[in-house]
Amino acid sequence: MARLRRDTHTAYSESAALRLRAAWLYYNQGLTQKDVAEKLGVSRTTVVRMLDEALKRSEVQIWIDEGVGDCVELAVRLEKAYGLDEAVVVPAADSAEATARSVGLALGQFLTEAIPDDCTVGVGWGRTLTASLASFRPARRERVKVVSLLGGVVEAHHINPIEYTWRLASQLGAECYLFLAPLLVDSRETKRSLIEKCGLKTLFDRAENMDIAVVSCGDIGPRSSSLSRDFIARDELEELIAAGCVCDTMCNFLDAEGRTIDHPIRHRVMSIDLDTVSKARHIVLVSGGAHRAPAIRATIRRIGCNTLITDEGAAQAMLRLAEAPAAA
Repeated sequence: MARLRRDTHTAYSESAALRLRAAWLYYNQGLTQKDVAEKLGVSRTTVVRMLDEALKRSEVQIWIDEGVGDCVELAVRLEKAYGLDEAVVVPAADSAEATARSVGLALGQFLTEAIPDDCTVGVGWGRTLTASLASFRPARRERVKVVSLLGGVVEAHHINPIEYTWRLASQLGAECYLFLAPLLVDSRETKRSLIEKCGLKTLFDRAENMDIAVVSCGDIGPRSSSLSRDFIARDELEELIAAGCVCDTMCNFLDAEGRTIDHPIRHRVMSIDLDTVSKARHIVLVSGGAHRAPAIRATIRRIGCNTLITDEGAAQAMLRLAEAPAAA
């Protein structure tokens, strides 16, 4: 899978998450500066600078010694278990809304530093992605394009794929490509017509060459907070669950292995196909909550993941899932 190389996008090496990881590997795991540099994909000089900055900011004393070290350790274990380039784990919160906010804030900080000039960014939707706008403070970028990966909702709603895409692009000063279609249409024929005859093909072509794809996922079980539950008929949701669905990724419904559920609704969803999303050079997956661990794993199995941003509860549950076969 193609990856966004850190040596060509130096903003990664300046991020707080990477700096804390360098400090953790150097001070807590006893790696040499050379080993840390190789593990993180940066130069030894960068590692020296990051360690110095961590000391100046008192991050080594306060963040690592007083609890955030647990999150860093979980991140390192997730990277190894799931073959990630990078994991960012935030402390657990006491509610689903608080989890979405904290994970979203981490995403906003990540995107602030991760989006370079000359970049095409594809974005999904969700509470967590919307929450990222509160901490998204980018410098103005040159020749950046932001592409919405799925249609919008007709009802007035504070969480809308089109709204999120527009606001993200506005803060970057980027070109914006909106998916001007309903999230769900009535038939396969309507979907085909909208793509081929109503100007959406340009958007699909843009999505074929994404540098960064930012995607969230949710579960659709009985206690799910997935937004799809608000827009899909109850009987359809029950049919999806009965067919083994554990995951909603951009209204693409997956089983535990990451396979698309064979249900008629798949032909009515107006979104970029997940096979296309998987071609992005760098995939950022964002979701939190222990109950969503199966959904996160299913999404990784389907489209891959370079950077995972999640919380302690989901991280711990994902590690249990990864270790389950070996224990059986």
